[in-house]
Amino acid sequence: MDAKLLEILVCPVCKGPLTYEKSQQELICKADRLAYAIKDGIPVMLQAEARELAATEEVR
Repeated sequence: MDAKLLEILVCPVCKGPLTYEKSQQELICKADRLAYAIKDGIPVMLQAEARELAATEEVR
């Protein structure tokens, strides 16, 4: 994931910062507890495509 791209991407729901989870290839919004997939190096920044984090999932 390109570092410069990570600097400008925000959550499409709350406009808050995102955390990159390299092992799962996801961008995480801690505030909304949503995970946006990165497919073939391209972040899928659609709320409808986001995965809701489980209550037991730790958000770093």
